[in-house]
Amino acid sequence: MLDISLRVRVHVETLPATQNDMGVCDAFEQYVPVGKPDAMNAPHPPKVAGIDSTVPAPAHTVASVATGTSPSPSANPRHAPGALLQDRLAGWVSDLTTLHELTERLLRANALEEALQELLRAGAALVGARRGLVALEPADGHGPATSIGLGLARADLGHMETVPRSSVAYGRILDGLPGADDGIAEPDLFAEKGIDPRHREVAARLGYAASYALPLTTAATGRLGAVVWLYDEPAEPSERRRHLVGLYTRHAAEHLARLLELERTRACMATMAEELLPSRLPRVAGVQLAARHRTSPRGGGDWYDALSLPDAALGLAVGSVTGSGPSAVAAMGRLRASLRAYAVMEGEDPVAVLSDLELLLRLTEPARSATALFGYCEPALRRITLAGAGHSPPLLLGEHRTEFVETSVSAPLGMLACWEAPSVEIHAEPGETVLLYTDGLLHRTGDPTDRAFARLHAAAAGVPTALRRDPGAVADHVLRSVLPDGADTADSTEDVVLLAARFE
Repeated sequence: MLDISLRVRVHVETLPATQNDMGVCDAFEQYVPVGKPDAMNAPHPPKVAGIDSTVPAPAHTVASVATGTSPSPSANPRHAPGALLQDRLAGWVSDLTTLHELTERLLRANALEEALQELLRAGAALVGARRGLVALEPADGHGPATSIGLGLARADLGHMETVPRSSVAYGRILDGLPGADDGIAEPDLFAEKGIDPRHREVAARLGYAASYALPLTTAATGRLGAVVWLYDEPAEPSERRRHLVGLYTRHAAEHLARLLELERTRACMATMAEELLPSRLPRVAGVQLAARHRTSPRGGGDWYDALSLPDAALGLAVGSVTGSGPSAVAAMGRLRASLRAYAVMEGEDPVAVLSDLELLLRLTEPARSATALFGYCEPALRRITLAGAGHSPPLLLGEHRTEFVETSVSAPLGMLACWEAPSVEIHAEPGETVLLYTDGLLHRTGDPTDRAFARLHAAAAGVPTALRRDPGAVADHVLRSVLPDGADTADSTEDVVLLAARFE
């Protein structure tokens, strides 16, 4: 809901919604022709009584209430006091309705980039422009810093960035120069004196002749950035349009501040999760490794590991901790560190490794459970000894076969008083790849479990022969096939982990 302070008392018997000639749809779909924008209009409600508002009077009523001699009400009924009040009220109702619709539409934007695009579109409609640019550059320096255009290609934004900041309106706002808090209008870039030649050159190249810029600020966070709208011909918004877009921009800045904080939190969680995972995979003769990790915005507990062990062996592990958020990420880090210690001491016995891990989890975090899969890999023999605790089976893919490895059925860690399950052995042929993954890969498909497994199997079987020599290419192909249409990078509550080991 838009928060606008008004001192208005209105009694209107009927005001059909179809009479409003500037609803949100019209505001977005109908741009004012080039030149100075026309003021917004609205029809007259039947009856009006008592009005006192802080919103400027609509432009189409200003001439009627000007001081001086005016015709008598009997000579022109349109100039009667009641008609003037009706006309003025109609303009205010139309303005407030439009602002309400625009801000409600803005609040439905849950992503920062989507909200910035909505700000540009709504503001362009309010000021009568066709194109615009928003530059996000928080004053605290913590980012993110980005520029998004409306009707401007990425190359156009690049051209605008070549103009010195002090010579463009939004650059002066970003630099905090005096006189920029109330907005900066440049009604004619080619006639105004003192304009930087580079600015004129870029304006001529991109085809705009005027601009109107506003700061994006909040009382709590200070400056977030600046937004500028571009006119194709010399023009500037009227006082009334400036007032309306100012109200909208102040409300939009508050919403952007909340989304910015959310974006920073997500980035922080992703960084924490990545830092707790291996920064690089070990190089061991006879096997090639590759890993892919997609973190959920909330921060999940999926993890992977690969570490060198004595006798030229290799420890491979994937797992998932229940829950999400900072606590799950911290628990994931503790669990992975503990497994590394147990793997170094008794890695040749994967069942013992998971048994010790289960005991630690049950004693230190009794309210949490986890799944895990640990494999003792002997590259020279192309053999992996596996033990799993409630985890999905690995997938073995090669030139002549693509099949899930049969593992023993067992409960997740922390679910039973004493965990133990038999191990299994995988014998791979030269050129075959063993794919370890977490359940998030299956859950992100949105399919039932059996269909998700079938999709994963089909994706692995369909890896082109040319890609099978590279475990990273295999992992990427599986991700794209199992999670099409960008689902591998989209926001989700599920983490995704893939660990591929290809035997030479």
